[in-house]
Amino acid sequence: MDVTVAIDCMGGDHGPHVTVPAALDYLRRVEYVNVILVGLQDAITAELRKLKADAAPRLAVQHASEVVSMDESPAVALRNKKDSSMRVAVNLVKDGTAHACVSAGNTGALMAISRFVLKTLPDIERPAICSVLPTRKGHTYMLDLGANVDCTAEHLLQFAVMGATLVSSVENKEQPSIGLLNIGAEDIKGNEVVKRAAELLRASGLNFYGNVEGDDIYKGTTDVVVCDGFVGNVALKTSEGLARMLGAYLREEFNRNAVTKLAGVVALPVINAFKRRIDPRLYNGASLLGLRGIVVKSHGAADRLSFRVAIGRAVDEARGGVLNHISERMSVLQEGAA
Repeated sequence: MDVTVAIDCMGGDHGPHVTVPAALDYLRRVEYVNVILVGLQDAITAELRKLKADAAPRLAVQHASEVVSMDESPAVALRNKKDSSMRVAVNLVKDGTAHACVSAGNTGALMAISRFVLKTLPDIERPAICSVLPTRKGHTYMLDLGANVDCTAEHLLQFAVMGATLVSSVENKEQPSIGLLNIGAEDIKGNEVVKRAAELLRASGLNFYGNVEGDDIYKGTTDVVVCDGFVGNVALKTSEGLARMLGAYLREEFNRNAVTKLAGVVALPVINAFKRRIDPRLYNGASLLGLRGIVVKSHGAADRLSFRVAIGRAVDEARGGVLNHISERMSVLQEGAA
């Protein structure tokens, strides 16, 4: 199956200087993908000219006259910038020109525009942000990471269905395990929403492992970790902060004196292997699950490699038929509840 991806070239901290080279890199590696570069045409063509890729195969440019800034209000972006690169890229998914879109732009604006333009899938009340996190066993998928601060038990059940379907579609796991993030593994722990969600999950037919705690995320206890957006975002940002702190501490210790610097040189192969193993660039790309179209949000500070990984996530979802599979699972779930 050939896949066409619309890329918001103007989003993120670096704009076309990263998004255009990353798209070209991906095209060179994958033959069944076409790319539509969306944004200010002069800026995109200038970058293509610099990279000597003016006539690259399987590549098209779609002009958009406006740009959504990283600090712009989602409401303003949605209401006043109907020809933004972000909006045009999402529209290409809606009209079927593209199978998916990728943007490193303003997260709130991307979610607002995507939800307004694409709408949600049948029986899905709210879309959720899902991302891949490294674990001791490989990786896990976690959602929601910030789209929904207040959730009902039914929302958490829907997140579980979407997360499990994503894993089974892109990784060919028939029954991925699902953990419900809680303050304890016991059934009596947690607030009433989480307790009710656990009951729904047990009756859902999904492979529900049970409650998991924060340390289970990086143990890799389950394939999917489900929580509301408030808890998920706090957990994610805490993890990112901890990783930066440990990295800073390590650099400080190795640079403390001549002896520790020498030790750092000796340990360099191990340090480099460690960095490659947990390189956050290899986990870039959060899926906005539950929409009637595939939308992947790249980190705003993504570099060339990182943005290329996000494109790959969008392609994998399109080829895996994630949207149809989510609709099918939700339909079965609704029939069972009737």
